[in-house]
This record gives sequence, C-alpha cells and structure tokens, in this order.
Amino acid sequence: TMNVEHEISLLVEEIRRLGTKNADGRVSVKFGVLFADEKCANLFEALVGTLKAAKRRKIVTYQGELLLQGVHDDVDIMLLQD
Repeated sequence: TMNVEHEISLLVEEIRRLGTKNADGRVSVKFGVLFADEKCANLFEALVGTLKAAKRRKIVTYQGELLLQGVHDDVDIMLLQD
C-alpha cells in the first residue's frame, strides 16, 4: 500500500521548493507548475490524489475539488502549515 503520510510530506517539500511566499508568509504554487515539474512527475504516481489527501488533512488548500491538468493550471495550492 502507498504510504499517504510519506507522500504528503514529499508533496510539502515540493511545494516549498517550487512555490513562493505570499504577503502573509504562506507558501503557494500553481497546480500547473507542480504538475509540469519533472521531479514531481517522477515522485508522485497520483499527484491529484496526494493533493486531495493533503487537503482533507488541512495541510494544503485550493479552490475546487478535482484538479485537472490544463484546466486548472492557474489554481493556487497553498500550504497551511510549516
């Protein structure tokens, strides 16, 4: 079975690596940037699934339920915790 906690911790690292801090100190990254990144593509079998799991655990937040490449490339994924 996939270790969801581990996947989420990797996701947090990648968001930190690719993202930028906004005015209130939160790190966010566009879904398209995350999706197109080669390292992320190799790390995550199911990036969208990992994002959903992280959202359920209140580790990240983003608009909408399901993110689709192309359609949602401009959606911000924001880290809620450090």
